[in-house]
Amino acid sequence: MSEAPQTLTVVIPLRVKPRGGRKAMVTPGVLALERRQDITLIKAVARAFRWRRMLEAGQFATIKDLAAAEKINSSYVSRVLRLTLLAPEIVEAILDGRQPEGMTLPEMMEPFPEYWHVQQPMLRQLP
Repeated sequence: MSEAPQTLTVVIPLRVKPRGGRKAMVTPGVLALERRQDITLIKAVARAFRWRRMLEAGQFATIKDLAAAEKINSSYVSRVLRLTLLAPEIVEAILDGRQPEGMTLPEMMEPFPEYWHVQQPMLRQLP
């Protein structure tokens, strides 16, 4: 065998996709479960339900009081709280990482139908 250095080239197909404000490398067929977990969206859903519990328990009288305690804008709190109006199937899909490709926090901060049966078209996109 020769002592000359040899070069080995390895090619791995990857795609770079935004995931929760970060870029993740996605390999075909390898990351089946966590390929779509959007940590930012999951945190927002969890935060929304936590805030709702706090309001319902009487810890805070108004959204403005809650926002002041959390040191964030009351408008943001109001928009995030709307996530508690999502159909349970959609919340479950988000937590499991099965939400449709375009379902991101900025999209979910936009107004959406409050009735679960009207949200059904959002479910049709689920894998």
